[in-house]
Amino acid sequence: MFSHQTDVGQRSKQSGASRSVLNKHQPSVLPMSEEAMVRHLSETGRYRLLKKLEPRPVASVVRPEYPLKGVILDTETTGLNARKDEIIEIGVVAFTFDDCGRIGDVTGIYGGLRQPRTPIPSEITKLTGIDDDMVAGQSIDMAALQALIDPADLVIAHNAGFDRPFCEAFSPMFAAKPWGCSNAEVDWSARGYEGTKLGYLINQSGYFHEGHRAIDDCFALLEVLTRQTKILPPAFAELYQTSQRSRIRIYAEGSPFDMKDHLKARGYRWSDGTDGRPKSWWIEVAEELLDDELHFLRTEIYRYPDADPPMKRLTAFDRFRG
Repeated sequence: MFSHQTDVGQRSKQSGASRSVLNKHQPSVLPMSEEAMVRHLSETGRYRLLKKLEPRPVASVVRPEYPLKGVILDTETTGLNARKDEIIEIGVVAFTFDDCGRIGDVTGIYGGLRQPRTPIPSEITKLTGIDDDMVAGQSIDMAALQALIDPADLVIAHNAGFDRPFCEAFSPMFAAKPWGCSNAEVDWSARGYEGTKLGYLINQSGYFHEGHRAIDDCFALLEVLTRQTKILPPAFAELYQTSQRSRIRIYAEGSPFDMKDHLKARGYRWSDGTDGRPKSWWIEVAEELLDDELHFLRTEIYRYPDADPPMKRLTAFDRFRG
């Protein structure tokens, strides 16, 4: 019995010694860094990775080479009609930029909730995550908001045609500001994007962000606008340049009824006259395209050479009003 235990003990020692020798010859495997893992997965060509979007910090020192001031703004509302629905949340990110459209520093942020006069519809809560309990007793800090809006050389929203009417109905501080629209005034398809919704732009830029809160969307849009491509400048440079140019709104007033499909196919939209515009089909064109558009109307719609439809010249101070 003693001899058997000795043999077992000797075999155990020999086995342990063998494992020790093997371990000495096996290379140690070090954990990969996050950067190395990302690079490895990307180089396989089988993965597309998204990085969590992290908000930029507010700069403690603002660089003087970016003298202009911009604001990215987003709102959540109780509905789609700025005449009767209300803002329930507003988010603002203020930043600096230069006249070439290069973005500098984040200089301030504000996000606030507001209790509307009527209960928030269930479909809005489902869309935004904001319910009546969250906004109960809440109001927008107007002084904090105005401190960011007043100095702005350009106010940007991803759907300025929606946000501007709500903001102007909410406060006169927004009425005299120039506005830009990151949806309508950037050619995203030329940059390789498959859609213009903010979620598409964020994901195709290599990011993801959580939630649908106004301030989160502002930071997300800032990163998308800043992103540099190989052949094109950042989208914000295009947006800023576009916002500086005048556009012409043409009203095809008195156009024949049977021409409506031709107008619609060319991009004209119908105004029923309730918003103060003429009751007619209308379109906005760049100033350099005005002669071509008038030629189309005179030869294909009105069919007489002296037709003179009403027109309005628009700048960033006028565009996207309700």
